[in-house]
Amino acid sequence: MTSKTPLVEMRDMCLSFGGVRAVDHVTVDLHPGEVVGLLGHNGAGKSTLIKMLSGAYRADSGEIFINGDKVTIENPRDARAHNIETIYQTLALADNLDAASNLFLGRELVTATGMVDDDAMEAETRKIMHRLNPNFQKFSAPVSALSGGQRQSVAIARAVYFNAKILIMDEPTAALGPHETQMVSDLIQQLKSEGLGIFLIDHDVHQVMNLCDRASVMKNGKLVGTVDVDKVTDDDLLGMIILGKHPHTGEVMAG
Repeated sequence: MTSKTPLVEMRDMCLSFGGVRAVDHVTVDLHPGEVVGLLGHNGAGKSTLIKMLSGAYRADSGEIFINGDKVTIENPRDARAHNIETIYQTLALADNLDAASNLFLGRELVTATGMVDDDAMEAETRKIMHRLNPNFQKFSAPVSALSGGQRQSVAIARAVYFNAKILIMDEPTAALGPHETQMVSDLIQQLKSEGLGIFLIDHDVHQVMNLCDRASVMKNGKLVGTVDVDKVTDDDLLGMIILGKHPHTGEVMAG
């Protein structure tokens, strides 16, 4: 670990929808320069848990700490104020606009006369893309013409440019081929080296084993456990997901 104080700590988080406890007393944390995978079946609660961090949902109870300080996150604006950015599977890109226009969408740079400064935005986009993905060249093309990995690059660049320190990624390699998946993997390694912390929501045990330092597995709204990926096997993780069985203790989660 690069720091003893977690970048994020979510303690004893609970959220119910009607009579269903979607997240039931879950505690997870994330350190700088670390990727923590969140695994579980559909309905396990992993996306609901992380939406309390992104501000999409308000927790019924529990506490969130950023760099050791207790914070209140009630909406996405609060999350951004704490340098938390979310990259959803849909990427939320405007297909008809180029990379620079997407990077600054809603936060355009303007000239002294109040006009949108396309040149400055492209220059800034070239700078950050050179840092994150030096092979990216299609600056004038609409993002609809880009590959899946290139589109991920644009979405990640947008988050990082606006000073994200905590990144939430929702199945970033879903529907990507091997080359594109490697591109995203390289991006994640670059972000780790810069000290960002990443929560990675995924269904794919193999991707979590490849990309993550630790994995937190949820089942039926509860945390089965958090493990170091280099100390478990794919089958261990599958046992946690399917059976709720912790690989180190052998305990099977009740309920």
